[in-house]
Amino acid sequence: MSNEPKPFEVHESGVLFHGTKASLSVGDLLVPGGGSNFEEGRISNHVYMTATLDAATWGAELSAGESPGRIYIVEPTGSVEDDPNVTDKKFPGNPTRSYRTRESVKVVGELVDWIGHSPEQLQAMRDGLADLKRRGLAVIHD
Repeated sequence: MSNEPKPFEVHESGVLFHGTKASLSVGDLLVPGGGSNFEEGRISNHVYMTATLDAATWGAELSAGESPGRIYIVEPTGSVEDDPNVTDKKFPGNPTRSYRTRESVKVVGELVDWIGHSPEQLQAMRDGLADLKRRGLAVIHD
């Protein structure tokens, strides 16, 4: 891959991704009830995934932790629903193809050749998120 991810572009493979800084292995299960990747001290009731490389890249880049970002190929073991944090708040119709589930999600592979966002895009996103937090609008509906 030679280009930065493009918003709303479904990955040609048709797989689902999970972006994080956690070090996982093929066969591992992501389960609800763990710590949130995006809000310190919060327990997440869902596991989140996406069909777009762009959204997975944001997850890998912005999640908590000091480890390098990673993008895993995942398969849900049960039903999924649109992620209301994205679809209801920002992008009606779910063009980010972002989903969540209350059931486990199995790691079936890792995407290792992904390209991150530019330093400018990353800083702009961090600044925007910090502004939302300052204004009390950084709410995760979980």
